[in-house]
Amino acid sequence: MKYVVHRLDVDHDNMQEKLQDFLNGLRGEVISVLPDVKPTFQLMGATAKVDFLLIVEKTL
Repeated sequence: MKYVVHRLDVDHDNMQEKLQDFLNGLRGEVISVLPDVKPTFQLMGATAKVDFLLIVEKTL
């Protein structure tokens, strides 16, 4: 049993489409999807931003 960790760079606008396309192209089993969340400060106050996703895949 082997695991592969993929990094998927995403933007707020295209996150769902990119993740869907990426997951449909995988051959193994998806174990976890981990977002990299960073706090940011804007005029309206504190918020968070996702820069990339880590996808853990179990391969055969």
